[in-house]
Amino acid sequence: MNQIKIFSPATVANVSCGFDCLGFAVNDLGDTMTFTKTSTKEVKITDIKGANLPLEADKNVASAVALLMLEKHSADFGLEISIQKGYSPGSGLGSSAASAAGAAFAVNELLGKPFSQLELTKFAMYGEKVACGSEIADNVAAALYGGFILVQQYEPLAIVKIPVPEELMLVAIHPQVKVRTKDARDVLPENIPLADAVTQWANVGGLISGLYSQNFEVIANSLQDIVVEPARKHLIPHFDLVKEAAVNAGALNAGISGSGPTIFALCKGEENAKKVYHAIEDTYTDKGIDFTMVYSKINTEGVKILEQN
Repeated sequence: MNQIKIFSPATVANVSCGFDCLGFAVNDLGDTMTFTKTSTKEVKITDIKGANLPLEADKNVASAVALLMLEKHSADFGLEISIQKGYSPGSGLGSSAASAAGAAFAVNELLGKPFSQLELTKFAMYGEKVACGSEIADNVAAALYGGFILVQQYEPLAIVKIPVPEELMLVAIHPQVKVRTKDARDVLPENIPLADAVTQWANVGGLISGLYSQNFEVIANSLQDIVVEPARKHLIPHFDLVKEAAVNAGALNAGISGSGPTIFALCKGEENAKKVYHAIEDTYTDKGIDFTMVYSKINTEGVKILEQN
């Protein structure tokens, strides 16, 4: 194989109660990336459409991941990488993770699949370090594995894939405002009362149980964040209004995607999801803030091959 074109999905991390340990992949939103072998051992970004991102090999997450993998495998070829961003960085939908995970997957294919999915997650985590300074796994693992994932532990890294009820749907709104990850981290509480911690980890257990058993009532009751959301929601204009509109329209619940500003809602079935979509859209239309909307099934496949030759 000399060339591969892949699709790498956007992701929702935290999923309300699972800060830094839960995530899921989005079906109809992501990056399209093409990787072409070259005779030199250089890695070059030849083209980026849809976002203003670094072209330097050591600063772009896709090329940084590719460089690391080629070095680890002592590859005798280099790469040219073309990236079509399907959504903007800083959205709270795992933009850097999609590029990092897509690169890890594609390079592994071109190398003949020497690395496991868990090893690919570790390579993609390096891309996250290049992007934001932290080797976080929730977004990249969701993009690589597809569906819902739990980062069960970091040392050693352990990822658990969680089943997704077929009727589960995502609706999300991305207000065109900036929320810096650093700012979203800086507002988090340093200490959590024991009672709040108990409630939070009970919600994580409940959400996982609800996904396994396809119990939508348990899922709805567990999609609650009493630790991070209260500290961050003021960074997102009209967050409470959107959440209230989503739940009143039939959403299971709603919350902040990643560090924001995207607000996500999970719904049971397409009919409910359409009602929630329109309710959220109506809520934001007169607020004087540009926004985009997402309506999608949960992506259970993860990164996928579009073309290869």
